[in-house]
Amino acid sequence: MKVSESRVRPDLLYVASGWNVLVTDIHGRVSGVDPQGFFAENTRVLSRERILVDGREPAAFTTASVGAHAQLSYAELGDREVLPSQARYLTVERFLGEGLLTRLTVLSYAAEPARLTIGLEVAADFADSDEAEHGQRQQHGEVATAWDGARQELRFDYRHPALSRAVVIGVRGAGPARWDGRLIEVDLSVPARGSSTVDVVVEPIVGGVRRSAPPARYDEPDDPAGRARARLRAEMTDLRTTNLGVAATWRTAIADLVRLPLGEEPGPTAPMAGLPIYQQIFGRDTLTVSWQALLAGPTMLRDSLLLGAEHVGRHIDDWRDEEPGKLLHQARRGPLSVLGIDPFLGYYGDWATPPDFLVFLGQYLLWTGDTATVRRLVPVARLVASWLERYADLDGDGFLEYHCRSRAGVKNQGWKDSDTAIVDEHGRVAPEPVAPSELQAYHYAALRHGALAFAAAGDRAYAAELVARAARLRRRFHQAYWMPDQGCYALALDGNKRQVRSVNSNDGHLLAAGIVPPRVARTVARRLLASDMFSGWGIRTLSADHPAYNPFSYHRGSVWPVEAGTIAVGLARYGCWPQVHQLAEATFAAAALFEGHRLPEVISGLPRDGRYPHPGAYPNACSPQGWSASAIVAVVQALLGLRPVAPLRTIVVDPHLPDWLPDLTLEGVQIGRAVVDLDLRLRRDGRTIVRTRGDRITVLRQPTVQSRLAARHR
Repeated sequence: MKVSESRVRPDLLYVASGWNVLVTDIHGRVSGVDPQGFFAENTRVLSRERILVDGREPAAFTTASVGAHAQLSYAELGDREVLPSQARYLTVERFLGEGLLTRLTVLSYAAEPARLTIGLEVAADFADSDEAEHGQRQQHGEVATAWDGARQELRFDYRHPALSRAVVIGVRGAGPARWDGRLIEVDLSVPARGSSTVDVVVEPIVGGVRRSAPPARYDEPDDPAGRARARLRAEMTDLRTTNLGVAATWRTAIADLVRLPLGEEPGPTAPMAGLPIYQQIFGRDTLTVSWQALLAGPTMLRDSLLLGAEHVGRHIDDWRDEEPGKLLHQARRGPLSVLGIDPFLGYYGDWATPPDFLVFLGQYLLWTGDTATVRRLVPVARLVASWLERYADLDGDGFLEYHCRSRAGVKNQGWKDSDTAIVDEHGRVAPEPVAPSELQAYHYAALRHGALAFAAAGDRAYAAELVARAARLRRRFHQAYWMPDQGCYALALDGNKRQVRSVNSNDGHLLAAGIVPPRVARTVARRLLASDMFSGWGIRTLSADHPAYNPFSYHRGSVWPVEAGTIAVGLARYGCWPQVHQLAEATFAAAALFEGHRLPEVISGLPRDGRYPHPGAYPNACSPQGWSASAIVAVVQALLGLRPVAPLRTIVVDPHLPDWLPDLTLEGVQIGRAVVDLDLRLRRDGRTIVRTRGDRITVLRQPTVQSRLAARHR
């Protein structure tokens, strides 16, 4: 059955650059309806913009995004079929950088010249992006308006006693503009069969600094975010295959990864989480996106590690859930955070980001051999390791458990962070403090991969200590969490140290971390792909047989594409190739259902059958979402069974292409300082052959140790 592609948030379009985003309706208008607007650093500085030509609002008949930061609309001003020609059109070009430039051009195909009046009805309400998203205002202030005729600028000042925000809207490149208290107007002379243009600049003023609008160019602006996107675009690996769906999904994923860097020092290519609502530093998302995308290029992970290290916790602060050595979870710059209404100006309430930092530091070393960056980050890694030992295990039992201290913080602080994510087998919210299974796996991987970093920096004794601690944790974890009657692991231990016996997707994270004993790995893999867990489009966060199952919830039965990447890597680690192929096919099939083969943040857990030919997306899901894009890269890496050892100029592969993907070429894979092309072909006997081109590098073909051991326990 052929299903047409769907759009997430079908009534909106958005373009972004760094900390700024423009959200319009599908005609490119800012109509005054939430959540539309131009947002600078999570603050809406343009809440309404009505463009008039001779007092009438033209309706665009075509609107499209151009790259990451630009938008182009065409509107009709005259009857295109009348002879002699009277056709005139209005183009609305948007260029987003640290400010916003809107270029209005009247194109005339008429035999006579014309004089038109362009009117602009504008407003600024200085709402937080979170307020605009949910339509609920929590902070208020008077907005003062002032017109400067000499500069042809209208200024809005937000007169809040504790917040400095303003915006200037100016008219450039036309005759004198005027302001009548409601409209900015300018007269435009349009020659016969010619064109005439007026530019409108919207320049935010944050902390007394005016942010300039970019030039009217479709190539990248010369600002931090534009330079970061150009850097990533030049680096990213290309994929070619005769499977057109896989090729299209890869292209979109790479384009989205290029689109999302914040341009924030000291890690300018570090990505935001997603658009339109997660335009901020988001610790675990930023790191996970960059790790999953390593096959496409290593710069994002380097910059994400540097950015995370810049914000390591230094104090005990209950409001922000901060502790020494803990890493940042979220950092926003909107009014709600600046005014202290929420703690997210710099919030640390997440137990996943600190171990992730150590895991991905070790992974970065294996992919790049960049010991200079690793040595630079080792002091922060030591702080993180100390936090794990001193603060993360609240009761000293060897397992990480979290408890929210902030009165406005995040209740659940593992990867599944919605309030009702951790439920017991009866559908009741588990009592805190909670020790989710995936945090123990992250801790295990952190100890092992952190040991690589410390050894590379010369501290081999500490590295050996971490490896020994990891071995002890691995043994104790299986004993405490394994549910033999279910063939899988408990979701968590609750505050009473009782197993939270809910069948869930965390087991895929356990496989990826390597904490699962090989003797049960294939049992775990089969359980993940059982009908109550595997929807046909991906793996549900919670079993469909669970009393709390809701396919459109955030974490109780929905499907997160990011998990497909992590779980596929875990399945490949243990040689579970039928399950890798099943999950990979589902992921690419799901991508084909959405416009541009773009996987949204979350899709529903509805089954893939005749009754539900399309799963639908979680309401108000982000799209693009960074880790939905990076998951595609991770799935491809899993199919290759690729493990880099850059310090030895070596890659280890165990490729298993499925019959629906008989050929695959990756161009520009970076392993250390080497750049190679990998060419894979599936033979008739089912074996995948591998050829390389480019810089000299050793390619070893062999399965993982866990895969060989798991094969003994079928």
